[in-house]
Amino acid sequence: MFKSVEWTGDSVRILNQTKLPRETVYVDCKDVEMVAHAIRLLFVRGAPAIGIAAAFGIALASENSTAASFSPFQQEIEKAADLLAGTRPTAVNLFFAITRMKKTLKANAEKPIPLLKKILLAEAEAILNEDIAANRAMGKLGASLITYGDGVLTYCNTGTLATGGYGTALGIIRSAHEEGKKISVFVPETRPILQGARLTAWELQQEQIPATLITDNMVGLMMRLGKIQCCFVGADRIAANGDVANKIGTYTMAILAHAHGIPFYVAAPTSTIDLQTASGDQITIEERGHAEVTQIAGITFAPEGIAVRNPAFDITPAKYIRAIITEQRIMKPNEIGL
Repeated sequence: MFKSVEWTGDSVRILNQTKLPRETVYVDCKDVEMVAHAIRLLFVRGAPAIGIAAAFGIALASENSTAASFSPFQQEIEKAADLLAGTRPTAVNLFFAITRMKKTLKANAEKPIPLLKKILLAEAEAILNEDIAANRAMGKLGASLITYGDGVLTYCNTGTLATGGYGTALGIIRSAHEEGKKISVFVPETRPILQGARLTAWELQQEQIPATLITDNMVGLMMRLGKIQCCFVGADRIAANGDVANKIGTYTMAILAHAHGIPFYVAAPTSTIDLQTASGDQITIEERGHAEVTQIAGITFAPEGIAVRNPAFDITPAKYIRAIITEQRIMKPNEIGL
């Protein structure tokens, strides 16, 4: 598998996903500011991948530190953590990874600085490896919900590009394909920045999984025509009541699936579950720049001065979700926390 984020020894290497599928460009981030920039500008995206990038960003800040004692070293790490935490507000994995790195630092406060640097890097690598293992476990569990010959809808991008490797919802599709279930995948383009058309379609081609690209507004018709038997999406944050924040348009897909009696599944690692957030009403929705809506590939197609809204995510109420698949189990939304 290609890698969306990796440690090179002196930098954090990130696959610039804004260039795909036309170019494969890697960016070597030499400091935490470059990592934050890469997250903010969507060079790396997808909740698990953002968390992994942030963990390595903190490890990079650690490696670059010249502090000789714990107090100034901790201050540098805290500053790096705050910078990374301010990049994107919705995906909980970002904060999960940052908190874990800070806890690791605190737990080893008595260690010498050179050893602390090794410990922080090892923790970031553990977050990466645990994510890949979780995705593979999720894939095996979720594949049990797919029947031979199914048409499967997925949305946005939830594969290797969005994770440490293998993928969440797309990992389930990959696992079903590996089991020989002869599935076909329907990929909505995912406006406004086309993660489905640019990224998911590209990943499925790499894996030689049969796929059909459709526009977002074709989903209802494909369901009515009987082309789609199940839906799998990822999540950026899952509230304690089972409400799910995911890429804008997920809510629409869920309602369409509900109207057609098609099961709608959410796949995410347990790190995406936020038991401190009671419901989707408390989740902060990131609002991004207007150019993402008014332009495609740098070409403006909307009239100058038109008012624009660009929420990056929406909330799908738990009642529209058949089940949530984690690396541990398949559960109903109301079983979260049990």
